[in-house]
Amino acid sequence: MDQPTVGILHPGSMGAAVAACAAANAAEVLWCEAGRSPASAARAAQFGLTAVAGLGELLERSDIVISLCPPAAAEDLARDVAAHGFAGVFVEANAISPERAQRIAALLAPEATVVDGGVVGSPPVGGKTPTLYLSGPAAATERIEALFAGTAVRTPVLGTEVGKASALKLAYASFQKTSRVLVALAVGMAREHGVDQELLEVAARRTDSYLSEPQYIAKTAARAWRWGPELEEAADTLAAAGLPPQMLRAAAATLARWHDAKDDSSLTLADALDRLAQP
Repeated sequence: MDQPTVGILHPGSMGAAVAACAAANAAEVLWCEAGRSPASAARAAQFGLTAVAGLGELLERSDIVISLCPPAAAEDLARDVAAHGFAGVFVEANAISPERAQRIAALLAPEATVVDGGVVGSPPVGGKTPTLYLSGPAAATERIEALFAGTAVRTPVLGTEVGKASALKLAYASFQKTSRVLVALAVGMAREHGVDQELLEVAARRTDSYLSEPQYIAKTAARAWRWGPELEEAADTLAAAGLPPQMLRAAAATLARWHDAKDDSSLTLADALDRLAQP
């Protein structure tokens, strides 16, 4: 099918922008209104997505479904999709462990074909070009490559094994997101002893250091509700490989201190550090 109908679960900041890119090569891109917030509805309208009333209708009409949701909800969402007997291509694009991706593939088999996906980068808006790494059956990954051909979303294929894309995503996230947490801890420690400005001056001599971007701490706090579960998934992956997961679990526990700052764009550096210091 040259122009498939695509369903997006769900239109968050990444999901809506990715879905809008898919629309370039799709007949239609659907999203499900049931249980979604006014903010989701606004994003869907902004990107020209077509609303349907329920999950059943979305799945019945879609040839390809892309799942982009908080990691903790990924398996339950896949279970709901499986209960409806979806028989198309299901792109599991959440930040989850390879083992969870494989469980989801088993849940949806044999009716649906699962493509493992891992997004690296920011939402494809304002000239940004994220990469959606893919792994899974060749015929299915080719369909996803065609869906995003000529768009801001790049789609390299890592092989036919479900779990490879998830592993790459979490390997990258393990460093990138834990590093942001370490910056907050380092600046917080220095501030406690009155040497935070001196620390930043040291860091400024190394422009490749996250310590040279202290303004990102407030953004980290606002995203902590999503990053924490992602690092727990990465920790599970380390444990499964016989590697120590404690560093990532500790980072996730640190992020939990910012849970109430969910998507707070008004948060300042001082606010974020103050919240971090409160048990």
